[in-house]
Amino acid sequence: MTRTQAAPRRRDERTADSRALIIDAAVECLVELGYAGASTLAIQAKAGVSRGRLLHHFPSRDELLVAAAQHLATTRIKETEERVAELLADEPEGPARVDRCIELLWLTFQEPHFWAAIELWTAARTNRTLATALRPAERALRDAIRAVGSRLWGPTVCAHPRYEEMRELLFTSMRGAAMPYAFEERNPATDPHVTIWKATAHRMLYGDDGM
Repeated sequence: MTRTQAAPRRRDERTADSRALIIDAAVECLVELGYAGASTLAIQAKAGVSRGRLLHHFPSRDELLVAAAQHLATTRIKETEERVAELLADEPEGPARVDRCIELLWLTFQEPHFWAAIELWTAARTNRTLATALRPAERALRDAIRAVGSRLWGPTVCAHPRYEEMRELLFTSMRGAAMPYAFEERNPATDPHVTIWKATAHRMLYGDDGM
């Protein structure tokens, strides 16, 4: 064994590794068990770390869950951007690309990061500490989502005077339409709202419903 191979890892590397283990475990607990079930004991057991190690990195459970949800969301946003960019690579700007963007955007509201966020938003309604921790993180995440969306819609759509209005309308409507999927088994690809969203986007961008 060489000197390099035998050298122990630096303290900052060990710290980063244990922090990552804890965040990954918190993500899994939040998605699988919800806010109520994602206790520090459950997270500690899944991460395989000591109680002291967990509290060293995250003294507050809510602080840990917010960090976990943001980590999951930013990771998924990056993956989604890469996947969607590849799917849209051969699609020129125009009505067909708008329709495809709407379809792909809607599918992101079925992914784990959305449901993790819903768990936290619901709990934050009656938990002031959680709400305080969540608010700045959510603002930063929303800015990141808008930036990714703008790259996917394309410069022509983004330059349209009604783009921001359309973007916010679609985002809030999709978020609301996704909620029944928490307790109903349905195929999001056949949701009737998709046709409505496409027609609305066409009217706002092109003056017709595209039908």
